[in-house]
Amino acid sequence: MSRSASPTPLSAPDLDILGDQVTIHPGGYIESVKNARQDGASTSPSSSAHSPDRNLVEHMARFRESPLDFLREVQLHVSGAGWRAYDDVVGQPIFYAGFSDNMKAAVMSTPMLQAVISELARKRLALERDRGLLTGQRGDDDSESMWLAQRKAALEMSLHEVAEKMTDEMICKLESKRFIRGAYYLCTQLLTRAYHQGIHVSSEEVLRLRSVAEEAARKKQSIIFLPCHRSHVDYVSLQLICYRLGLGLPTVVAGDNLNFPLVGKFLQNAGAMWIRRSFGDDILYTTLVQSYIDTLLQNGYNFECFIEGGRSRVGKLLPPKFGILRFILDSVLSGRVEDAIICPVSTQYDKVIETEGYVNELLGIPKKKENLVDFLSASSVLSLKLGRVDVRFHEPWSLRDFITHQKSRMAQTRRDVGAEKMTSTEADVRTRLLRTLGYKVLSDINAVSVVMPTALIGTVLLTLRGRGVGKSELIRRVEWLSERVQAKGGRVAHFAGLPTAVVVERGLEVLGPGLVGLVEGLGEETYYAVDRFQLSFYRNMTIHLFISEALVSAGMYTRVKQGGGPDNQRISYQTLAEQVSFLSQLFRGEFIYPTEGLAINLEKSLLGLEGDNVITIRRDATNPSKVESVELSAAERGCGRENFDFYCFLIWPFIEASWLGAVSLLGLTPPAGLGRDIWIEQPLAQDRAQLLGKTLYHQGDLSYFEAVNKEVLKNALDRFEQEGIVLVVKSRQSKGPATMKLAPEWTPRRDAETGSIVAEGKLWDFTEMIARSRREGKNRRDGATVSTRVLTLADSIGRGLFEAAAAASKTSEPTRSSAATAAAADLSGSEIPSVRKRAWKPIQTTSRL
Repeated sequence: MSRSASPTPLSAPDLDILGDQVTIHPGGYIESVKNARQDGASTSPSSSAHSPDRNLVEHMARFRESPLDFLREVQLHVSGAGWRAYDDVVGQPIFYAGFSDNMKAAVMSTPMLQAVISELARKRLALERDRGLLTGQRGDDDSESMWLAQRKAALEMSLHEVAEKMTDEMICKLESKRFIRGAYYLCTQLLTRAYHQGIHVSSEEVLRLRSVAEEAARKKQSIIFLPCHRSHVDYVSLQLICYRLGLGLPTVVAGDNLNFPLVGKFLQNAGAMWIRRSFGDDILYTTLVQSYIDTLLQNGYNFECFIEGGRSRVGKLLPPKFGILRFILDSVLSGRVEDAIICPVSTQYDKVIETEGYVNELLGIPKKKENLVDFLSASSVLSLKLGRVDVRFHEPWSLRDFITHQKSRMAQTRRDVGAEKMTSTEADVRTRLLRTLGYKVLSDINAVSVVMPTALIGTVLLTLRGRGVGKSELIRRVEWLSERVQAKGGRVAHFAGLPTAVVVERGLEVLGPGLVGLVEGLGEETYYAVDRFQLSFYRNMTIHLFISEALVSAGMYTRVKQGGGPDNQRISYQTLAEQVSFLSQLFRGEFIYPTEGLAINLEKSLLGLEGDNVITIRRDATNPSKVESVELSAAERGCGRENFDFYCFLIWPFIEASWLGAVSLLGLTPPAGLGRDIWIEQPLAQDRAQLLGKTLYHQGDLSYFEAVNKEVLKNALDRFEQEGIVLVVKSRQSKGPATMKLAPEWTPRRDAETGSIVAEGKLWDFTEMIARSRREGKNRRDGATVSTRVLTLADSIGRGLFEAAAAASKTSEPTRSSAATAAAADLSGSEIPSVRKRAWKPIQTTSRL
């Protein structure tokens, strides 16, 4: 993608499969210059300039346009002509009569499940005996023991029936090849109508995957696909790819919220494995899921689950969810499964179908439960032109080798620190392995992700000052961003060597006027962001590449925003390191950082920004390796800080969200006269934080409406909980809300005369620390970033929470809520681990950037 014919390094070619022919076509994405040179790739794009970009699935005939071709295609898929037969599959046999029955029998016969059923029956029998619920023969000891054995057998039989029913509802049912042929045709028809440019894959990655699959099939090992999750189209596209390439279809972990009439049955027969959204304390169900996963992996069936759990509503990767990952790790760690192959997968879109619905959810509108009516009404999207789906596969790796390597590193670390005599518990080792596994998969997904043109356009529009941008400037900045992505080792989707102007036009067409507007009647075509909230979804697709530079820029901004000349904006290295350390800890659960540590990452980031002529570094005259201070370069000042601002604009919405979360906590200061031992329902506190954010935005005290994003705001509040700023107690009832309150040492005091919150204390200082890197706005001359007006508003909204909680407490007297009782018990030292009490450490130079 370039304006001129300057050399551009290209990746391995895309794969195009039409009929029975497999054809290789030139590069499918623009590779980084560094990687291209290392791989010896040609830097000339001329080969791709004469070949149109091709995709994995061909466009299907439509009945209205060509009824005969349409009927012919249907007949070919139903009869299984050629590749459509899905006979020569790489992997273990699936789609045969009796597959489901064989799988159920294998799951039900696992020693683990049988042992749990026996133990549950024994406990139930003991409970019945203790409570005098047993009736029957009361003769000699022999007859009584025989009767107890019969009762235990009956209980086991009942539990076995329950387990068998749950297994039948859970497992995928890959029975009919005729069904899967028709399902493939139907899904391809629907997908290519919405994503008119089809599914794109890398030939190099696909051929490597097929080779790994052949080796895994010989060893009877499973390939575990771990994709990111942004849309319901994710699992459809991966199933289509596996079917078209002749790979064994994976069993896909799916939440039972999608198991509604007709659609649920269809998905289960196409590979869906239904699980509950929450297992609770159901030991039988938990063991059943583990037994099913064991059975799949022991027999070499491919498996798929989403590393993030649910769909990302914000565009970037979410922290890993460890539920299913824990089952997989336990299968191998326990030795029940010899090995499995992990394959991280990145799925990117020009435009995600669900983004409009995501915005509603993130603004606090409750998510509607999935149902058939809504599913059918969504057919209107099938007439849209949403661009293409881009699926990339990281190089697969052995889970057994990963475990061995990590255990070796843990042992070496203990030796290095002289703690070789200290032994870690098995639970500690498993926890460290699980976390490392989860974040390694996320890192691998980021490594192969391709930045789409729409993400480039969205990022540029949201990182420029002013109301809009001219078309020539938009094209220039898209080219600049594309080069920066490649320089950071990322990949940029290309369109067969088309000029950037054409690619930008296509991207604007896909985004549509609902996201990007055009001002007509001006001297130049001028574009502006219509829906910044929804457009931020696409901006966040690029932020992982620049997070180090963004944190450094936000740290420098504490001085840059003071204005004046270079001397006034210069920041000492120590001050910069302290602010970057603070921010890196603040966003530890939000972003994935490089693993080298703060000092090395900070040094690399500074050198990179210096090399790009964004900053100037002043070094010690006697020790050139020692950095004394940092400032903006003359060239950066000359271009209006556009590159420095770019990095700041990326991170500012997240800083705003954290600041908003901290300000909302100030509102949780107990009002005078209501007592200090009042616990607030956590969902209500989060809703009020959103209300506070919306009010502050419309009053001009909040710069970014994205800061009221429910997901990002929730992550900020979760981070505060982890650091002990707030105490949170989980409800003992399965569906009861958690409750929260400020930790005593973090609770601000109130003025004895006015009852107002006093602007001092740990929470106030913490909020101000975040605000140092906020974008200057309405109150830049006020001194304190939390003005009296903002503090009064937060207190007013918080007071409503306390009054409601106090009223609810009176109606339930004299019995306290179980959550509050549990909290009181925990604070008095009893064994309830719900409340976490840890000190916030705002400045640690050993933290990771």
